[in-house]
Amino acid sequence: MKLQQGAKALPIGAMLALVLRLGAAADAPATPADTDSDHRLARNGVVVQFSAQPVEKPGAGVMEGDIADVRFKISDEASGQPMRGVVPGAWMDMAFHIQGQAGSDQKSCKDKVALYLKGAVGMRPMLDLNSYFVVLMNNDASISVVDPLVTMAGVTSTFATTLLKRPGADWARHDNSRRLFVSMPKAGEVAVIETDNFKVTGNVAAGKDPMRVVLQPDQRYLWVGNNAAEAKDSGATAIDTASLKPAGFIATGAGHHEFAFTADSRYAFVSNRNDGTVSVIDVARRTKVKDIRTGTMPLALDYSALSRRLYVADGKEGVVTVIDTEKLAVASRVAAKPGLGPLKVTPDGRFALVVNTAENRVHVLDTASDTLVQEVPIKAQPYQITFSKTFAFVRALGSERVSMINLSTLGKGKTATVQSFAAGETAPNLAGNLVIADSVAAAANEGTVFVVNPADGTTYYYMEGMNSPSSNYRVYGSNPRAVTVVDRSLKEVEPGVYAGRVRIPVSGKYDVAFMLDSPKLLHCFAMDAKANPSIARTTDPLLVEFDERSRHVTAGGALALRFKLLDPATRQVKAGIKDARVMYFLAPGRGRSEAPVKEVGKGVYEVQMQLEQPGAYYVYVGVPSMELAYGKLPFFTLMAAPPATARSAAGGKG
Repeated sequence: MKLQQGAKALPIGAMLALVLRLGAAADAPATPADTDSDHRLARNGVVVQFSAQPVEKPGAGVMEGDIADVRFKISDEASGQPMRGVVPGAWMDMAFHIQGQAGSDQKSCKDKVALYLKGAVGMRPMLDLNSYFVVLMNNDASISVVDPLVTMAGVTSTFATTLLKRPGADWARHDNSRRLFVSMPKAGEVAVIETDNFKVTGNVAAGKDPMRVVLQPDQRYLWVGNNAAEAKDSGATAIDTASLKPAGFIATGAGHHEFAFTADSRYAFVSNRNDGTVSVIDVARRTKVKDIRTGTMPLALDYSALSRRLYVADGKEGVVTVIDTEKLAVASRVAAKPGLGPLKVTPDGRFALVVNTAENRVHVLDTASDTLVQEVPIKAQPYQITFSKTFAFVRALGSERVSMINLSTLGKGKTATVQSFAAGETAPNLAGNLVIADSVAAAANEGTVFVVNPADGTTYYYMEGMNSPSSNYRVYGSNPRAVTVVDRSLKEVEPGVYAGRVRIPVSGKYDVAFMLDSPKLLHCFAMDAKANPSIARTTDPLLVEFDERSRHVTAGGALALRFKLLDPATRQVKAGIKDARVMYFLAPGRGRSEAPVKEVGKGVYEVQMQLEQPGAYYVYVGVPSMELAYGKLPFFTLMAAPPATARSAAGGKG
């Protein structure tokens, strides 16, 4: 992965500005007088109340495996008024990881948080409630996850790589359950990925040739478009997001399928490209109500909650059909020009933007009057639209430039303001096969977008108002085709109440580190998570402990890395293991190498590694005879510095 120099002060938002100001010089340790309980802090004129409740059973107490709402209620101590618009930070980790020795828990908490803020490799909390992850769909059967806050010698970090059965085509985020659904047409399935650890936890049968995947507004069902060749298999599959099982299949018609929904999730609308119709589905019954003819080739559709109407773009006839979703009938037809493609309604429901690839323009339809009010020229075959809060980002097949239409300049009698920036130097159409998932994603609550250029295999980080992207990221060995953002940051859900949703990974005592910039506060609340009797207990047959003295080394030669293999029950060393091996690579995935391991003492093992290049390395241990593949045991990270700087790096280890 490569990050250009301009991204060294990567502006991840107000949280990072807070970090730069606060740093390790945080507030003084709390005293008993400051804290009324494990869940309340009163200091510097501010009262912070912490709570964690399971989403499904509020008040029952948090257990491992639960999805929990973590809340911080912040108020002014004197007046009791909620403090709005502040920027808190929070991390959760097992208490024994943070606290250290008795009597020094707050100091240890502060020191650990300082490491989190620095973005040190290997120094991450179990749960981070401040940041987001950038998720990339690659051209092969894999997904790459990038953590913009973690750095390795000034370079952003690959957080995880998720392997799929077959290459993905589209995806949808289920924010309530913290899952990502990925369609795999060649597998006939949808992969279910937990976004807490980015591991595939299941693959759900999704009919023949599953392509487009969309969640209805209440996220009760995931809808999958089946682009099957035979009419009886072409339509929509509904997947129950609670049970993760198919809930029904509805044959709707031939061709590719796109989806839209009424705001109350009562009706689903499914386009049938080859049949020239839109099917209306009763969601509760998962049955087709009727087919509405919309033209020769319906390519895209979207719903406006403001007008309560559905807008369907026909690529061949160049007409937008307006459907009254209460009467389930055509209300009007708006003539544009042939060549219409993607259609999307602005976040406020006020306008529908329709790409015309053939005419190199974007038509703007006013949903209040159902008339075309503007035409925005976009060069080189525009083919995708993605919204942020303030802009519509338009990709073009024949140009590396991304056009930005200012949403505030849309409307009758106005001239739309358009800016653009270059995402690389190569046009996307040179990449060959493209996926239907978006290649632009906006970061939550920020004027920030990520743009994938599938032709050069690079993802670009762009801030609104800049002339060009400030950084870029490349996945070595894979080419990304689409991008999305998984947000984990705290949100103000009520006046003065800041909340996030997390899945509790294990039982035990947690420290919940809380930080506020103004006034400066740093405090660790306590939380207990009970063991969940319904979770099957599985224990790996080994533990691994690496020699920490090898954390900082010199590049350009060999390293004899030692580690112990232990019995997890007794923590006694395990001697005589003959088939242990080590895989290591330079972050984010370059130069993967395997090496044999030899036992040099009772339960002490050694591997010879060649670290030719400086940088951050990941080290994994595997033992095939115990069914321990690489990744089952905790990995080790080390920094190989150039010879001239190795001494100073080691001296700053701290």
